Amino acid sequence: MKRLIPLIALFVLVSCQPKDPIEQRIDDLLAQMTLEEKIGQMNQLDPSWSAEEKEPLIAQGLMGSIFNIVDPQEVNRLQRMAVEESRLGIPLLVARDVIHGFRTIYPIPLGQAATFDLALVEEAARLTAEEAVQAGVRWTFSPMVDVARDPRWGRVAEGYGEDTYLTSQMGAAAVRGYQGSDSIVKLAACVKHFAGYAVSESGRDYNSTWIPEIQLRETYLPPFKAALDAGSLSIMCAFNDINGVPASANKHLNVNILRDEWQYDGLLVSDWGSIMNMVSHGIATDRRETAIQSLEAQVEMDMQSNAYLWYLKDLVEQGVVSEQQIDACVRDILRMKFRLGLFDNPYCEVETPQYFQPEALAAAQRAAEESAVLLKNNNALPLTSNLSPLTSKPTVLVCGPLAHNQHDQNGTWCFDKVDSMTITPLMAFRQLAKESKIRLIEQKGKHWSREVSQSNIAQLTRLAKQADVVLYFGGEESILSGEARCRAHLNLPGDQSEQLRALKATGKPVVLTVMAGRPLCIGDDIAAVDAVLYAFHGGTMQGPALANLIMGEVAPSGRLPITFPQAEGQIPLYYNKKNTGRPTDHPVLIDDIPVGAGQFSIGESSYWLEYGDQPLYPFGYGLTYTTFEYGPVVLSDTILDFTPYTLHPTLQVSCIIKNTGNREAVAVPQLYIRDLVGSLTRPVRELKGFQRVSIPAGESRTVTFTLTKEDLAYWHLAEGVDLGADGKYEFSAEQGAFHVWIAPNAAEGEPATFTLK
Repeated sequence: MKRLIPLIALFVLVSCQPKDPIEQRIDDLLAQMTLEEKIGQMNQLDPSWSAEEKEPLIAQGLMGSIFNIVDPQEVNRLQRMAVEESRLGIPLLVARDVIHGFRTIYPIPLGQAATFDLALVEEAARLTAEEAVQAGVRWTFSPMVDVARDPRWGRVAEGYGEDTYLTSQMGAAAVRGYQGSDSIVKLAACVKHFAGYAVSESGRDYNSTWIPEIQLRETYLPPFKAALDAGSLSIMCAFNDINGVPASANKHLNVNILRDEWQYDGLLVSDWGSIMNMVSHGIATDRRETAIQSLEAQVEMDMQSNAYLWYLKDLVEQGVVSEQQIDACVRDILRMKFRLGLFDNPYCEVETPQYFQPEALAAAQRAAEESAVLLKNNNALPLTSNLSPLTSKPTVLVCGPLAHNQHDQNGTWCFDKVDSMTITPLMAFRQLAKESKIRLIEQKGKHWSREVSQSNIAQLTRLAKQADVVLYFGGEESILSGEARCRAHLNLPGDQSEQLRALKATGKPVVLTVMAGRPLCIGDDIAAVDAVLYAFHGGTMQGPALANLIMGEVAPSGRLPITFPQAEGQIPLYYNKKNTGRPTDHPVLIDDIPVGAGQFSIGESSYWLEYGDQPLYPFGYGLTYTTFEYGPVVLSDTILDFTPYTLHPTLQVSCIIKNTGNREAVAVPQLYIRDLVGSLTRPVRELKGFQRVSIPAGESRTVTFTLTKEDLAYWHLAEGVDLGADGKYEFSAEQGAFHVWIAPNAAEGEPATFTLK
């Protein structure tokens, strides 16, 4: 009996602990709610419903969330209806797709990833939240952390590229920015799309995916876990089926991993209509059945399918699902509303929203500057450089379909942008002309990226002959990327390639700036011009940002967050590939003849006949207006023992970087590792860290990274488990030799070697 006394005392101590105030309030509300009111909380509807349809639902407490309302007066009117007219006064969640800015637009997320600047991404999200909440929006469906390795997929623009580590870091930064550090969250984040959406076959949106468990855990799930660990209040299902089960009914993802393994207590919402889409998937016979399957997979809020609204009450009464399942869902919905502070203050307090504030515009310009990647420069940039053959006041032709296109410059997924507030490159260069820094020639008329016009080419040729340099702004219209905007051919649309060749034929230097939502296969276009800035779609302030870069006021610092293929036939192409049994360590030559131009045997190594195994540009690549020299990698130790009692549980990896040019610029050193021998084959490189370091001309800086045992770990079968079994997977590091690089991109650098014991 004496042995039981400590256990009894412990039980009494735990049971006497005060309950979390939010959880107590949730308990009190749930105890008062009818079944209809609970189910009402599980529905999110679009305002396109008529007032006669939606307002009675709100007044009766039968709608949990509404989205796509950005009028603060209308938001307050509907909130008053929910809070003051419904029986229990539960406020609405007002949501909106606020992806890369609200009124002030920042670069598309893929462009933000090119900055390799976590602080800037967090600041952009914070400033976005400050604008959105003034309109009454308290929930955004962002960030998207789908690791995307197929640039044909239109939604590659919405994410942070091909790398798991970079995407994890960027997604977590965005969550911190949206939600803030206060006890009351400003704008709730919703990390999406859970999971594997970007792996859609052939890059076709909504297409099927098939992902082995280890690859799912190693490549595609870590960014979601990082965003949830950063505090994301919600997570969204994907549209796709994954391994034969649509995400909205996928118990393995939503129950086994999200709820049981990760212990997530936030809100899981479907994507638009993804619940009713399961009928088309062929996994449910009708919408009633989709409601059952989604509820069993613990999808808690139905976005625009109406399956819960129409069928859950009858399903409970028929005993098909239980009210306890409903309660579990509603608990998470109410918890999110409490964390947003909606019960204490549901209303939008700003009568006259203040948008485009100086701080937001400055951040948008800085983000656009940092996101541009210099891919090529034959001394054509900057225009004011003493390396340039031009005069100090050059005559500049500004032309191309994106030179003065306020709408398309902002890119995809920015419903609340104000085109008239967008400053284009032409507008920025007009200002420079007013300041007598350049003489400006501009192409007249409106032009489109998909346009084909011989008269346009003739006009450009005539104007180019009058200029010292041609600044051509090309790329994609915004409608060519984003959801359901997938492309089979990744060329410059229309006759842009012909325009560039005609311009170059005049003998004048041609600088190409590409504004697009994805990587494009434009090797021939790049070869035809003198300099290339890849700027993505850069938002409200991209014009001044590009002018600063071109004129040399700012040195480029962007780095590619995704590999650029030479041709679509190489896709998927990404840096952290497996080595294969017959790797190609260099461009393929047969008897000094480039691959594709001679006769040779097949099967010597893993490559394409036309391109070898090389991309157009590797992950992490980017030039600037100086050159950097990376010294050898220096390790704090070469033999590591990560036992619990080791005195040195981390490895310090250092390198001296010298600016060997004549101006200050930002280097972006990247830390990579390779596990040389594992129980499963490992990638040739894996990103484990990055920094942005400004280095004055002629000076050097030492950069240091820290590697932990977790950085060396990977998912594999637990010891003793057969590869063919369902088995147990573990995340751990294995003994053996590792390579480690500090390099300017994923294709360069000399490694150092260490051993893990």
